[in-house]
Amino acid sequence: MKNKASLPAEAGVNTRLAHIGHDPFSYHGFVNPPVVHASTVLFPDCQAMEKREQKYLYGTRGTPTTDALCEALDALEGSAGTILVPSGLAAISVPFLAYLSTGDHALIVDSVYAPCRQFCDTVLKRLGVEIEYYDPEIGAGIETLIKANTKLVHTEAPGSNTMEMQDIPAISEAAHRHGCVVTMDNTWATPLFFRPLDFGVDVSIHATTKYPSGHSDIVMGSVSANAAHWPQLKETALSMGICGSPDDSYQILRGLRSMGVRLDHHQRSALAIAQWLEGRDDVSRVLHPALPSFPGHEIWKRDFKGASGVFSFVLKVDEAGRFKAKAHALLDALSLFGLGYSWGGYESLAVPVNHSDRTIRTAPTDGPVIRLQIGLEDVADLKKDLEAGFAAAAAV
Repeated sequence: MKNKASLPAEAGVNTRLAHIGHDPFSYHGFVNPPVVHASTVLFPDCQAMEKREQKYLYGTRGTPTTDALCEALDALEGSAGTILVPSGLAAISVPFLAYLSTGDHALIVDSVYAPCRQFCDTVLKRLGVEIEYYDPEIGAGIETLIKANTKLVHTEAPGSNTMEMQDIPAISEAAHRHGCVVTMDNTWATPLFFRPLDFGVDVSIHATTKYPSGHSDIVMGSVSANAAHWPQLKETALSMGICGSPDDSYQILRGLRSMGVRLDHHQRSALAIAQWLEGRDDVSRVLHPALPSFPGHEIWKRDFKGASGVFSFVLKVDEAGRFKAKAHALLDALSLFGLGYSWGGYESLAVPVNHSDRTIRTAPTDGPVIRLQIGLEDVADLKKDLEAGFAAAAAV
């Protein structure tokens, strides 16, 4: 592309991903931005230093590399500004610290990412923030939980591991009537399949570790805010000295170029396997929002443009005392599916789900929950691998 201004407004998602975030002619025509390693930035004179009369001031306040990624993410999110942080969890904790103070009340969805709950139950409570968990399917009913000191409502859709869908527009509307900030962990969908700010969310949170990276070799997060909430988010990140590294920023920007193509493959393969699992007698339920049988399917169909490669299923086991043994037998027999945390990379993963931290949406009683990340392998091969797992579980 000769210049960024020539990118058509109606350009398709993969065209946009190929060109956002860096103007080649801002750096000698190279198609990728430079990787700028920097702490000190020099000023031409004392006046420029005193009045900060230049774009770059210090390494923690941005470089051409980190700016390129932030610009790309703003284009995808429709946000006023984006900060980069060292992990997905930091992408949750930094905005929470930005918008919450001692004496405030925060509403956190019960199906939240487990490390987020850990942060809330330890750091935030120690700082004097009142934490209350709510049912993910509460919708507009969340208004009944909002107090005079409620300052933040955190959402995540689909829910972590059990995939509950949330009515984000209804929750946002109710929260805004009471002046609450609405945050959302949108890691599962990415801005390609759901743009939170278009549905009333104020701050979109993303573990770029996952699909933007795509290769299971980077730990990073991003937080993108609308115009009303960007200044406070930016100020907090700067005050805390939180920033993303140039090398990781470059790699994430590189990963974005192929994210649309990869997500399309993840989506098709995951749905094919989910449908196959749904037809098996040894599976009690499949927890995938794109399946018509899933309770939150209509919300997904209304608001989302697609589904990624992560979903769960409930293995049919009659006796609760055998849940763990059956699940472990299935997982230990897998060879293509790795046993590992995180997701969004090219390889398929499987993990047993632990619901012990839940207070409202507790563990299913019809069997153990197993979460799958469907990678880029061929579906036929993944089915054979899962067949071996089911055979092993049946033998226990």
